Amino acid sequence: MDDTLKLSLDEAVKRGLENNLGLKQSEAMQKSLDGEKLEAVQEFFPLIQLSGGTGVYQHNLAAIGFNSSVISKFASFFPGGVVPPGFSSITRDDLTTGQLQFSQTLFSGPVFDGYKAAGAADRAAHFAKMSARGEVVQQVATAYLHALAAASEVDNAKALLDSDQLIFKQAHDAHEAGTVSNLDELRARVQLQAQQQALIAAENALEKDLILLKREIGVAPGQKVALTDPTPYNELATQTPDEVRDVAYKYRQDYQNLLNQSVEYKAIHAAYRSYRLPTLTFGGYWGVSTVNDAGTHGNFAAQGTLSIPLFREAKLRGDVEAAQAQLDSVNAQLAELRTHIEEQVRVALLDVDATRQLVTVARSNVGLATRTVSDETDRVNAGVDDNLPLVEAQSSLASAESNLIESLYQYNLAKLALARASGVLETQYRVYLGK
Repeated sequence: MDDTLKLSLDEAVKRGLENNLGLKQSEAMQKSLDGEKLEAVQEFFPLIQLSGGTGVYQHNLAAIGFNSSVISKFASFFPGGVVPPGFSSITRDDLTTGQLQFSQTLFSGPVFDGYKAAGAADRAAHFAKMSARGEVVQQVATAYLHALAAASEVDNAKALLDSDQLIFKQAHDAHEAGTVSNLDELRARVQLQAQQQALIAAENALEKDLILLKREIGVAPGQKVALTDPTPYNELATQTPDEVRDVAYKYRQDYQNLLNQSVEYKAIHAAYRSYRLPTLTFGGYWGVSTVNDAGTHGNFAAQGTLSIPLFREAKLRGDVEAAQAQLDSVNAQLAELRTHIEEQVRVALLDVDATRQLVTVARSNVGLATRTVSDETDRVNAGVDDNLPLVEAQSSLASAESNLIESLYQYNLAKLALARASGVLETQYRVYLGK
């Protein structure tokens, strides 16, 4: 049974996103901040608690100050106006209670600003996770494309080896027939063995590239894989640096992450400043209690609380200055990132244009080298020339084929880098590669 894993680029990207450890850590961080945001939301809702209980209690009246002299002062409350002889200071009662408690924050500056900070932190974590996903896509796609290039090298090496074997056989047969010199056969043998070496090296490089790809997507190193996608090629529509930069400002996850960090630290700064403001809360309870089956009695309380901070100015100023320093740092990073995005966009566009031209030239060279091999083959078969020009033409064709493979690989890498610089790599890598 064939246990080879058929692997397309889309499947490789999917596996990479599922198995990347760094991405899982980013996802865990976002879940943690989701929880903190929910905790912040709770501050806006009333807190309602229902409690109840029943039990038997004993009280030592003497222990709480009701000794015999004190009790005698309450003699008028007893029948006959006299404390009964042997009156025990240990009492017992059955108590059953039920209570509904309520509390609500009506106004608190730190609560409101804290919620804003928690929401911004949650969004920042989301964009950090998305940035990590983009990095995974780039790593997996790069490894897949490199393996495709290595596979193309193997295919070309096999094709050239077949051609060299045919040339060697013709030279050998001609030498045996006495129509060509031994030198022609030696040249053909040297070329054949050189191509055999090239094939061995290409196959070894392919196996190592496949191991690297399997590591990126979480597949066991010993698992056999077969790449099902051909080497992609697609010429992108012309884009100006300003157009790409505007897209990057909208979709770059690292940029959005810093923007939300800026919002977070602004809210934290405002929260520390608002600690100087009063806090207004409302609370109360309603309950019932029964003692020794003497009947049920309701009780309740309702109160509003206004808290005004006093004598905390030193701490508040310290917290405000620390938050301002964090905000200034994030804003400085934003300014630096804007410049960096501009640079990345322009470099990526230059690389795409240059590598596209290299592919065009490389394809032309392959065509010329192929024609040269065909012409020299005809000359050798016609007996017009020896096989030295044919061997040289074969070497030129091998070099041209390798240059074309490398040019296509570099062109696709440049397009991936442009998609990454634009912030649309995960959603549009198929469009950029031409899949």
